[in-house]
Amino acid sequence: MQIQYSHQDKDPIYLQIVKQIKVQIMNGTLVANQPLPSMRALASELRISVITTKRAYEELEKEGFITSVVGKGCFVSGRPVDSIIQEHHRQLNDAMNLVIEAAKALDLSADDVYLELRKRGF
Repeated sequence: MQIQYSHQDKDPIYLQIVKQIKVQIMNGTLVANQPLPSMRALASELRISVITTKRAYEELEKEGFITSVVGKGCFVSGRPVDSIIQEHHRQLNDAMNLVIEAAKALDLSADDVYLELRKRGF
């Protein structure tokens, strides 16, 4: 597993790790049920805090990309990547429906919503 980070990147280190592991899972570099380095080993290798690697692994687990087994470590999820992506699209769709409902209730235009998204860096 190859991970690189930069202190100059706008994203925090844990998020840089999350993004890189996701890419490696989605492109097949990391495969289902493959063990990941322990949080301590990854922290040591990257010369970062264990808290940072813990946060990255927790985020990946929350999103369904990895699973953790008490006493054994963390593994790439056996769940197909397509189903993880479909679930994320469903969640995005649900969130967008809430935004649309709120915008309509506030009598905001699509341009107003777009401007708010741009203000927030999207």
